[in-house]
Amino acid sequence: MPGSLVGVVLPSTLEPPVPRPNTARIFSRGSWPETKRIADVLRMETVGGVIMLVAAVLGLAWANSPWAPSYEALRGFEFGPEALHLRLNVGQWAADGLLAVFFFIAGLELKREFVAGDLRDPRRAAVPVAAAFGGVAAPAVIYALVNLGSPDAAAGWAIPTATDIAFALAVLAVIGRSLPTAMRTFLLTLAVVDDLIAIVIIAVFYTERVSFVPLLLVLPPLALFAVLVRRRVRSWWLLLPLAAAAWGFMHASGVHATVAGVLLGFAVPVARRAHGDGPGLAEHFEHRWRPLSAGVAVPVFAFFASGVAIGGLDGLASSLTDTVTVGVVVGLVLGKLVGITASTWLVARFTKAELDSDLAWVDVVALAVLSGIGFTVSLLVGELAFAEGTAEHDHAKVAVLLGSLTAALIATALLRARNRIYRRIHEEDTRDDDGDGIPDVHQAREG
Repeated sequence: MPGSLVGVVLPSTLEPPVPRPNTARIFSRGSWPETKRIADVLRMETVGGVIMLVAAVLGLAWANSPWAPSYEALRGFEFGPEALHLRLNVGQWAADGLLAVFFFIAGLELKREFVAGDLRDPRRAAVPVAAAFGGVAAPAVIYALVNLGSPDAAAGWAIPTATDIAFALAVLAVIGRSLPTAMRTFLLTLAVVDDLIAIVIIAVFYTERVSFVPLLLVLPPLALFAVLVRRRVRSWWLLLPLAAAAWGFMHASGVHATVAGVLLGFAVPVARRAHGDGPGLAEHFEHRWRPLSAGVAVPVFAFFASGVAIGGLDGLASSLTDTVTVGVVVGLVLGKLVGITASTWLVARFTKAELDSDLAWVDVVALAVLSGIGFTVSLLVGELAFAEGTAEHDHAKVAVLLGSLTAALIATALLRARNRIYRRIHEEDTRDDDGDGIPDVHQAREG
């Protein structure tokens, strides 16, 4: 049955099905230039994920060590001007300031995917976009159901909706390097769309007050920034002050300041100049700023956001019985699995598409579980949902760490079972018999 789960995965061999001729395929290979670009992005995100994981472990360890007061003192140290409400502590600067760089990269990546990437084709974009929406809706519903009788916990419904691409790719790097490119591209695109949904959720549902004068003042520097980049201006001494002004006014308006990062990313043009050589401006900025995002901004945020005092075994046991913890963990592990897998299957079912011949539905399930690694944005939403110092605030952090770890372990077990097939696919994908530097499989598909 086309698009059905029945008969797609053979229990004994886990071999993928053979598609019928002239049938649309999901998770098919992209073009060679896009595949090469995605590989470069993933290498950077993988390194960043490892750095972020180390930073998070250090923050958690310090917060639960005898030196915990010094950690809290560092995180609570305030600096910055009083103007525009910018007298913030170190933890707030990490969440509001450094993460704006992360979301600037997300804005660049999302725009590039849909303007110049393979996903400008609506047929190719349908699957990861539908999967992203399903992967947001199902965890939110599960969290809400678990916390029906806990009105104080209701504000955390969006915590388990996010996917952390850097952490997920770090897990993939540990498992093996032979994962099919189409799956890596799907995971990256899903996470980018997921980030955009998260930003909309933060702007709409986690904005307590809006000051319209500062919000309107965001427009002049944002517009001037857009005009300059449209004219291919790259001078940092012109662009950075405008970006900082847009960020500052956005922060003063009450809307989370990271929204400014996404808007600035959307303003950067993707296309090259007519008859121009070299990368476009969006690709240039992404190349310059992604190392700062992956290597500094996100790890520093993770260091300060993950530092929750668990309180030993008794404290851990107490947090595990809280509905906030249960809702987040079940939302990340089960909600992502159900939402992403079901959405992908529905797209395949109702468009009469079939899974690419290289893959099987167990791969989709494994990616869905891997997407349950929430971390960065989940921690950010947790800080916005619950006031610092409350039990819900601390339990939400414990839940994000526990849920992300559980999803990573389950996904690792599933993906390791596919390593043999991954290696076979990798050998076919990288074969270059004519020695022109482009894998033959891409030449055959594009020819």
